[in-house]
Amino acid sequence: MNQSEIVSDILQKICEHKWIEIDAAKRAVSVHDLETQLISAPEVQDFVAALQGKHPMGLITEVKKASPSAGLIRADFDPVAIAETYATHGAACVSVLTDEKYFQGSLEYLKQIRTAIDLPVLRKDFILDPYQIIEARAAGADCVLLIAECLDDTELADLYECATELRMAALIEIYEPSNLDRVLRLDPPLIGVNNRNLKTMTTDLGHCIELRKEIPADVLMVGESGIHTREDVERLQNAGIHAILVGETLMKSQDIGAKVDELTGNNHQ
Repeated sequence: MNQSEIVSDILQKICEHKWIEIDAAKRAVSVHDLETQLISAPEVQDFVAALQGKHPMGLITEVKKASPSAGLIRADFDPVAIAETYATHGAACVSVLTDEKYFQGSLEYLKQIRTAIDLPVLRKDFILDPYQIIEARAAGADCVLLIAECLDDTELADLYECATELRMAALIEIYEPSNLDRVLRLDPPLIGVNNRNLKTMTTDLGHCIELRKEIPADVLMVGESGIHTREDVERLQNAGIHAILVGETLMKSQDIGAKVDELTGNNHQ
């Protein structure tokens, strides 16, 4: 089995397991009961405006304990304390991994973080069913991640519509340039481009820089993966990319706050 087949197999396994989780969640809490929780959910915050408000570069900082490729990223993991550090040091938004099996995340982390900080919060997971979007909103999420590579046209459109109806943002992520046209048909204000090649697991900042040229200027583009230094941030900024999502770089840092300062340029005169 080559690398491409291995990665495809991992993504397939994740999605297959996700459907089992979704079915179990629906049995535990019906859609109707979940929708009643929306009444007491925190007010939706404007995710896109928060990123624009940090122009020329809005930073989405990620709360991420582990990943399939890196394993355990941070042993001393206190999600609320990490999110509070992000907020204190000028992050625009916070992304929270909620996948339990593969990323050691939790929707409970998102609930706790949304209560503790005033920043908009993204639920980062493998969203396959509208139930998960309602679940995200009930937990306080302001935005959900939709991965184009995991969804066909109908699924992508339906999930995007569901998020919009709940007044949430959707960060639609692509890697393959071939997915761009079908994403642009939805006319989203926000598109994420993953710099990680899922076939080789290597990252290349040039990937999102090239795709920026194909994305309308009025679309806020989020560069994801492979961002390690202030120089990386400036390279993306100079290419017209005005938002970034950073996870492992921050989670691996001994001093998370200082690393946020470095990336945002707060400690650069």
